[in-house]
Amino acid sequence: MSRLKIFISSVQKELAAERRAIRSFVESDALLRRFFDVFLFEDVPASSRRADEVYLAEVDDCDVYLGLFGNDYGFEDAAGVSPTEREFDRATVQGKTRLILVKGPDDRARHPKMQALVRKAGAQLIRRRFSAIPELTAALSASLVEHLVAKGWVQDRPFEEQPCPDATLDDIDPKAIAAFVRRAREERQFPLSEGAAVADVLTHLNLLLAGQPTKAAILLFGRNPQRFLPSAEVRCMHFHGTEIVRPVPFYRIFKGHLFEQADMALDFVLSKLDRSVGTRAESVQAPVRHEVPPDVVREAIVNAIAHRDYASDAAVQVSVFADRVEVWNPGQLPPPLTPEHLRHPHSSIARNHRICEVLFLARYIEKFGTGTLMMIRESLAHALPEPDFVQRAGELVTTVWRDWLTEKVMAGFSLNERQRSAVLHVKIKGQISNAEFQSLCGVPHRTAVRDLMGLVRLGMLDHEGTGRGAVYVLRRNRAINVPIVPPPHPPLPLPAKTLIADVSGGNRANNAPNAPTAPLGRASAKAASMGRRVLGKPAINRPNRPSAQTRQERDIKGTKETPGGNPKSATNVPNVPSTPKSASARKRAMKGQKGHSLGDAKGHQSGKRGIKT
Repeated sequence: MSRLKIFISSVQKELAAERRAIRSFVESDALLRRFFDVFLFEDVPASSRRADEVYLAEVDDCDVYLGLFGNDYGFEDAAGVSPTEREFDRATVQGKTRLILVKGPDDRARHPKMQALVRKAGAQLIRRRFSAIPELTAALSASLVEHLVAKGWVQDRPFEEQPCPDATLDDIDPKAIAAFVRRAREERQFPLSEGAAVADVLTHLNLLLAGQPTKAAILLFGRNPQRFLPSAEVRCMHFHGTEIVRPVPFYRIFKGHLFEQADMALDFVLSKLDRSVGTRAESVQAPVRHEVPPDVVREAIVNAIAHRDYASDAAVQVSVFADRVEVWNPGQLPPPLTPEHLRHPHSSIARNHRICEVLFLARYIEKFGTGTLMMIRESLAHALPEPDFVQRAGELVTTVWRDWLTEKVMAGFSLNERQRSAVLHVKIKGQISNAEFQSLCGVPHRTAVRDLMGLVRLGMLDHEGTGRGAVYVLRRNRAINVPIVPPPHPPLPLPAKTLIADVSGGNRANNAPNAPTAPLGRASAKAASMGRRVLGKPAINRPNRPSAQTRQERDIKGTKETPGGNPKSATNVPNVPSTPKSASARKRAMKGQKGHSLGDAKGHQSGKRGIKT
């Protein structure tokens, strides 16, 4: 688009500073310089043409005539008329846009002919007065912006209500109109009939302005909306992992009107999510269950399309990762809404009222501020974490978390029922503490630590915080297609509190698995071993011994023959090492174990004294 030319008419010598100030102001203003060029007669090079021919030709060629009237009337020709007045008369005849700025608060010091010119101009249009250059540039700026608005080049209407340049009713798709009317009549009792004319439907929806389709009309029902609004599209990407990588494994850009974009983007996401098909036990149609409720995904996508900033050059982006679905919506939340407000009941504040009205009539949205609450409720009902809403870099990012810990994945782990309950609890509540696990499963502290730390070692949970504030949260950055193996980090030691409980002789849980607990450090293992020897109690995490034993092994471990000949285990046998390999070691071990058969503490200290007794 070519810029508009401003012709400045005045007595050059009297108002030379004002003329230069106007040109400098227009050239430095971020808005005005995009639309205007300033012509000054003093910049015209020397020529053989007459001066009056040059400036009158420039008036004919200009778009805006700007008259600066001071005290002097200026040079008069043979008819007694100055160039300033002739330029004004020529602009009037040519129908140019005229702006008149008069210097000074009153006309007492003006030349009589200039007074007459001021009165003549005032009878035809509104003139403004100024005393100094800042007042001059402020008045000029207001007048030029008003002119741009009148021309439609700068809009004071919301973006969606502005007429779409160069668009006509031929750019509206009648099939899209008919499909909308049919759906709106079914869903919201839309009053117009299915055979209503395109112009009548658009007029009823306030999508026509002086017979021209608005930008909202083109977005909603246009044959090719991207011809007028190139960034009005949805870009969908599928990544196999949890990070954005190049090249994108699967990438689609969906164009067309807004209904088509919403439907195609939803189909794209659902095609990348896991789903299961049930049986026809309840109906003739087999039920299909997605890992993420389709309503949650649909709400995230439609919200972005309905409330995005269409004046932005950015597009709606939908990214499917291994652990989440992200929807990036260009534009800030309208005040006073914040991301935290979306988690609580709130008013519906629309950025694009006309677009939202049409989507409401088609039941794509509800216009009641309940969409985000539904997303949270449905996610929790399907044992998924709550969606995240984050405002960053001029965009609203909505994150819907996928259930990467599916039954198929969890089946590959050797989890007990307590651990399965813990994972389900974390999916719903977001976290679990040791105390909550004890209450949930009815187990002591040490069992809770063993089960929870086992989930951490398997890469299913993360341990956050210390002391009583420590909690376990779902590890969200694990891809669902990674091998089901524990992560390659060193084993985590049990907390000191658990070691004390073990050494002090707490009862072993009846349903605890027969497997070692988390390996201890060298110092901790030594301390625990010493505590067990002093207390004379077996190790809680002692691995199972083979059932088949020799007579010598039973003697070493503290078994004795009853009068009936049946072996009977001693009740307080200390934890001792297995049978030594060398003969001398076996003799020493058997000699030290003779007193153990009596089963008391004294016999433990002196085998010989136990035999004599």
